[in-house]
Amino acid sequence: MIVMKFGGTSVANFEAITRSIFIIGSKLNRTPVVVVSALSKVTDLLYRISDHASRKDAEEADRLLSELRIRHLSLIQELLGETSSLYDQAIVDVNRICDTLTEVVNAVCALGELSDRSKAVIISYGEYLSSTIICHAMNARGIRTKLVDARTMMISNSDYLKAEPDMKAIAVKVPEVISKACEGMDAVITQGFVASTMDGDPTVLGRGGSDYSASLIGMAMDAEAIEIWTDVDGVHTGDPRFVKGTRSLEKISFEEAAEMAHFGAKVLHPLTIEPAVKKNIPIYVLNSMNPSGKGTAILNNEMIEDGVKSVSFKENIQVINIFSTRMINTSGFLKNVFEIFSENKVSVDLISTSEANISVTVDASQDISGVVEQLSEFAEVIVDTDKSQVSVIGKNIVKLEGSIKRTFAPLKNCKIYMISQGASYVNISFVIDREVVMDVVQDLHNYLFYDESSN
Repeated sequence: MIVMKFGGTSVANFEAITRSIFIIGSKLNRTPVVVVSALSKVTDLLYRISDHASRKDAEEADRLLSELRIRHLSLIQELLGETSSLYDQAIVDVNRICDTLTEVVNAVCALGELSDRSKAVIISYGEYLSSTIICHAMNARGIRTKLVDARTMMISNSDYLKAEPDMKAIAVKVPEVISKACEGMDAVITQGFVASTMDGDPTVLGRGGSDYSASLIGMAMDAEAIEIWTDVDGVHTGDPRFVKGTRSLEKISFEEAAEMAHFGAKVLHPLTIEPAVKKNIPIYVLNSMNPSGKGTAILNNEMIEDGVKSVSFKENIQVINIFSTRMINTSGFLKNVFEIFSENKVSVDLISTSEANISVTVDASQDISGVVEQLSEFAEVIVDTDKSQVSVIGKNIVKLEGSIKRTFAPLKNCKIYMISQGASYVNISFVIDREVVMDVVQDLHNYLFYDESSN
């Protein structure tokens, strides 16, 4: 059995879905469990609908709901055609889903109050619409496919918008549900991103969570492989949207992939790797627009050569500098500091410490006001904004001769505010001014991967 995840661009329209179904059809001998995202841009549209509903803007919410319905009904006509025996049922199913969504949105509009639970319900409808349509299209093309509601097996806590999976419950539920669904079928299809509490309350795993769903299902099913189908040829040496001259990597380790995802690479959700590691299940990142391409294999560390693999970056971060003489020769100070970050639900990327100073980086999207207020009660706190974080990632890079010299050689004219070297020898990261990050990343990528004099 394999798990195949298709992201929004791989199910964006008639052409993309047709390609994806062809890919699925070529692997029926491996009993595919297909995990799909919402159609491209649909989740963004659902966020906008929820925002208008919370402001009692019923007119705009209705307009966007109509746009959503028309797009999906039009897609059915393209994929199935009015002569298909499944056309009428697909129309009924999509209208039913849209009607139910409209009822939820109208209720929020009437109250003018959007709870996290209601928002989780609204933004999950994209996956239910896409999976319903694709299931009908697969059956129409002769692939006997069963649609499974992910919420019957993907169990989480009650953090509605950033749910934490219940690994033990998932390990029990997924095999039960999937095994039964597979009976007499060629394939099973379900939704990424969505989950529920043990009591049945709807939750979602956070933006990009479909990768995570696929990995969790793969872990629970002891899958032979997890395939992440996207719109790029695997994992690259840099983000091809911003960096010129990148190339696809044939294979990387679980650890390298996790670091890349955490430090800015957009190919995988940062949490995707963990479930696969537990069962040592290989992950393949593949391009649905180029299905014959090799993509990238993410494998056990022992199968990967040492060396630099990529340059990643986070464009907009903040650096929080904490100074206090109480740190000197005092135990428990760091514990107190990071308890404050935990209480305020602010996650930290990089940490650098000296005798009386702690510097940490956090994503600029996070609200740090509570952290700063509490830390200021016993320390001097200075926040540097408009900064970027650049990371050089690879296996055993700090053990390689000249790797640190090579990393910083292109940066001689660049101001560096902070440096962090990973204890696992997988990354070297540094903080620079945001205004120069694109030039720095390009120069560093050129130097590390294309300047023969650096080898």
